[in-house]
Amino acid sequence: MQKIRLEEELNNNVYPGRGIIIGRSANGKYAVTAYFIMGRSENSRNRVFVEDGEGIRTEAFDPSKLVDPSLIIYAPVRVLDENHTIVSNGDQTDTIFDGMSKGLTFEQSLRCRQYEPDGPNYTPRISGLLSIEDGVFSYTMSILKSDNGDPTQNNRYTFDYSPAKAGEGRFISTYVTDGNPLPTFEGEPKVCDIPDDIDAWTDMIWMNLNEENKVSLFVRYIDIETGDYETQIYNKNM
Repeated sequence: MQKIRLEEELNNNVYPGRGIIIGRSANGKYAVTAYFIMGRSENSRNRVFVEDGEGIRTEAFDPSKLVDPSLIIYAPVRVLDENHTIVSNGDQTDTIFDGMSKGLTFEQSLRCRQYEPDGPNYTPRISGLLSIEDGVFSYTMSILKSDNGDPTQNNRYTFDYSPAKAGEGRFISTYVTDGNPLPTFEGEPKVCDIPDDIDAWTDMIWMNLNEENKVSLFVRYIDIETGDYETQIYNKNM
C-alpha cells in the first residue's frame, strides 16, 4: 500500500468526519494515537474534549445549545489497564472496555454493535486498540459500516498490526469526504508516517484539518517501556 502524506490527506479533504491514527514513533520509543472530530451542524460543533481519568470524554461547550446528545456525547478514549488503550468515535468505547474486562477480545466485543443509526449517512463506527505486552507494541483497528449505504447489511472489518513498525501508522476516518449522504470510508486504513515530536505532529494535524469544520483533537504518546504518557488536547471552542 502506498504511504500517504497525512498533512496533504487532511488538508485536501474538507470533511473526513472523525478520524483515528495509531502507530509507532520513528525512534521506536512511543505507541502513538490521535483522534479528531469535525462537525457540520451546530450541535456537532458545540463540543470540546475534556480529560476524564486517564481517558477523555466529549461534552457540550454551551449546554444551552445541546439538542441531541445521543451520538455526540461519549468517551472517545478509555484506558483498560496499563497495557491497553481504547479509542473510538462513539459509545462503543464502553462496549469494548466492558467486553475486554469480561475476557472477550477487541473483535468479539464489537460483534454486538453496528454502524450509527443516523440514516441516510449510517456513519461507520471506527475503533482502535493499542496493546503493549512485554515491551512489544501492536494495535488493532476496526470499522463497522453499512453495505454501500444499505442499512440491511452490517459489514465488520478488523485490521491487526503486530508488531507495530517504527515510524509508521495507520489512518482511518468515517467518511471519504463531504457529501449528501456522506460517503463512508473505503478500503484499508491508510499508511502514514509517525514522527517523534508530539508537539509538531499535533500542530500539523490541527493546522491541516478544515478550519470551518474542525472541532477537537486528542493526541497521546505512550512510552512503550515505562507506560508513561504525554497528552495533547486541542479544542476550537476554547
